Formats: sequence, structure tokens, C-alpha cells
Amino acid sequence: MPIDHRLSEEYEALRATVAEFARDVIAPKIGGFYEQEEFPYEIVREMGRMGLFGLPFPEEYGGMGGDYFALCIALEELARVDSSVAITLEAGVSLGAMPVFRFGTEEQKREWLPRLCSGEMLGAFGLTEPDCGSDAGGTRTTARLDEAAGQWVINGTKSFITNSGTDITGLVTVTAVTGRTDDGRPLISSIMVPSGTPGFTVSKKYSKVGWNASDTRELSFTDCRVPAANLLGEMGRGYAQFLRILDEGRIAIAALATGLAQGCVDESLEYARSREAFGRPIGANQAIQFKLADMEMRAHTSRLTWRDAASRLVHGEPFKKEAAVAKLYSSEIAVTNAREATQIHGGYGFMNEYPVARMWRDAKILEIGEGTSEVQRMLIARELGLTG
Repeated sequence: MPIDHRLSEEYEALRATVAEFARDVIAPKIGGFYEQEEFPYEIVREMGRMGLFGLPFPEEYGGMGGDYFALCIALEELARVDSSVAITLEAGVSLGAMPVFRFGTEEQKREWLPRLCSGEMLGAFGLTEPDCGSDAGGTRTTARLDEAAGQWVINGTKSFITNSGTDITGLVTVTAVTGRTDDGRPLISSIMVPSGTPGFTVSKKYSKVGWNASDTRELSFTDCRVPAANLLGEMGRGYAQFLRILDEGRIAIAALATGLAQGCVDESLEYARSREAFGRPIGANQAIQFKLADMEMRAHTSRLTWRDAASRLVHGEPFKKEAAVAKLYSSEIAVTNAREATQIHGGYGFMNEYPVARMWRDAKILEIGEGTSEVQRMLIARELGLTG
């Protein structure tokens, strides 16, 4: 029996719905938000009403009863039009809500997930630090348990944290050193910190090259106290937990990158058909045709990588290598397609009024966030059995 790579009716209906929303609601408005570096609250609220933030979560927690594959379908279609909105959803789900779902107690899930799934509240994940990027095991933020008060006392700084300072941010989960092993290695735990907790300071927005309509901040904790019950998962298992979260998140980033790459094809194809030079559309020139053919080939292949990884995830199969392959390939071809799209548009590609200029600015971070390209190559090599 032949293998069918087509989407099921349910997945295709979701894809079409999100595509229409992206085209009709996001596309006409997002340029203004992007240039003003404003967070698009109304768009995010509409995404919440559509159930996008609850896609992979069970209905008992306020979710839509879908899966991670469904989330990635939505991310690709959003990023096909705009990456700021797509990363807001990706971070809100895979980094904000998913740790609570994967590792939280039943009480924690029922307290936080309904609001996170509805989009009423955004969650964030505080991992990266100013002196600790790819070396997440070098975490310097500390959390000391004050047993008498029944509280964690957190001190440290987190950087480049998405969704951490919006008006609807309600929760940041941070990794912190909570002890040491007998041989001196740090024991890292994950602790939930509600927004507004005394001692928790959110800095002003970063001035970024891209993703300008998304929220990214530095966070600092100075004797910040939260209840001992805010420990997420097992004490000392925070490092292992975040590795699992990042493995999943890499598939989501791959889907987002695929959307950006396909969006570059969409915009360039339309431009090549309408822009005339030397008496005919530039799309009649073989040089432009070959560029577009290569761009479509890369986007199509990228889609296959994330769908393979996501399928393995939802079927409970090993997916670490496939997630790294998808993230590495998709992010790098997104950068390539954005560069080629800008070239096809010529001088107009350097003007912010054209979506490809925004895509060009948004693409580079995909090779850095949630594991750099170098880290992905390291992970793939390890999965192939290579060490050292």
C-alpha cells in the first residue's frame, strides 16, 4: 500500500483556516506594528479566540485536543506572512505552556493551563543568561530554598526571553541552580515565577534587527521569593526537562522557518509576474526562474523534514536527531530564501514596505535561537555515534 504524505482532512482544515487568518487579518496590519515595534495585542487575542494557543493540549485543561503536528501546521502558515506573530505563538506554547503540561503537577496544570491555552495569558521560559548561551549547563542564576518560610529565593539574570514583558504575560519559568552534586556539578531546577512577584524585574524591550512585533526582554531576580510549591517537575531535573522542551521546540522553529521560506517564494513569484524590465515580466528570464525553482525546492524539502520529526514526536518515537536535522536545514534555507527574495525584488527588496524586507530581517535569528546551527550539527553527530 503506498504511503500517503498528504494532510488529513482535519489537518488540512486547520491549515486553510490559519492561512486565511494570516492573509486576511495579519498581512494588512502587521507592517505597522513591525515598524513601530509594537506588540499586536488584538491579533494575539484573535489567535487566542481561534484556539491556537491551546492546539496541542487536552480539552480538560482548556486546550483544543490536538497535537504538536497541528501546532506546527499553524506556525508554518503564520510565518508565511509574518514571523513576529508566529514566534509569539511558538514561544507561548512550546516554551510557556508546554513545560507546565509536561512536568507540572495536576494542581499546577489546572491553575495555569486554561489561561495559557486561551491566549488570555502568555507564558515564557527563562533559560539563556548574559554569560550563558549555548552552554546552558553553565547557569548562574540560583534558587535557595528557605525551608522556614517555605519559599524559593531566586537571584540572577536571564536574557533574550520572548513573551516575558507583555501586558498579558503571567508566568515565567526559570532554570536555576538549586544545589550541587558530590563532585561539585550544578543541580538545575525549573521554578515558576508569576509576573509581578516582588524582586522580579522586567527590563525594557531590546532593540532588535528582526521580530520587531514580538516581545523580547532581559529579566532580573533579586531575592525574588516564590512558594516552594512553584518547583516545576523534580528538583535537580531542570536541565533534563529543558532539553526535552528544546527538542520539541526545534521542530516548531523548523515549521516556522519553513513558513518564512515559503513566504519568500510567494512574494517573489508575485513580484516576478508583475514587475517588468526590458519590455517583459522579469519572471520570463531564466535567471529568475531558476532562483524561484531553487527556493521552492528548499521550502518543499524543509517541510518534509519538520513533518517527519513532528510525526515521530506525536507517535511516541525517538525524534531528537530528526528535530535537529529539521531545525538546522529549515533555518539555513530560510536565510538563503530571504536573501534570494531580496535579490529578486532588487531595490524594492531593501524597502521595509515590502514583506521580503521583513523576512530578510527575521530570518537570521532562526539559525541562532533554540540551539544554534553549530549545536544542531553537534547533536546530529552525537546521534550518529560520534563523540569527542
